[in-house]
Formats: sequence, C-alpha cells, structure tokens
Amino acid sequence: MTDITPNSTFLIAGILFVTIAVIGQSKLGFIEINPGCFGRLLALFIGISSLLYALGLLNFSGETLDLFRTSLTEQIKQSISSINELLQGS
Repeated sequence: MTDITPNSTFLIAGILFVTIAVIGQSKLGFIEINPGCFGRLLALFIGISSLLYALGLLNFSGETLDLFRTSLTEQIKQSISSINELLQGS
C-alpha cells in the first residue's frame, strides 16, 4: 500500500480547487456546488497555490530565504548609492 505524501495531497487539493473554480455551479452526485464569484476566485487562488507547492516551486527553505534576503539587501544598497550619486550630480 502506498503512503500519501504531502505533495500528493497538495496536488489533489489543487486539482480539486481549480476544477471548482473553472466549472463553478455544478452537481456532484447529491452535492450541489455553487461558489459564487468570490468563491471561484478564492478556489482558483488556493488551487494554483496548492499546485505550485506540490510542484516544489513554493518550497522555501532557510537557505533560499537567506539568499533572497542577502540579494535584496545588496540591491537596496546599490539603489541607495545610485540615488545618492544622482543627487550629488545635480
């Protein structure tokens, strides 16, 4: 028997939510689904987020966040220095 991993859970949930967002009002057996406009947008957002997480695109590790933080601080320092150069040159 296979174990259900978190990735497969997010994949199934993503497919389910995207299906609800695309189909909208429908009947599934004895259950009627009518999410409305906001519900469809919310289902689309949750579905896409779940699919991206299942594909590994939203898996942020500590190293990724540290790399992002250092690159962001370097970009801020460069932009501040370029703004200072523009102000000094005027």
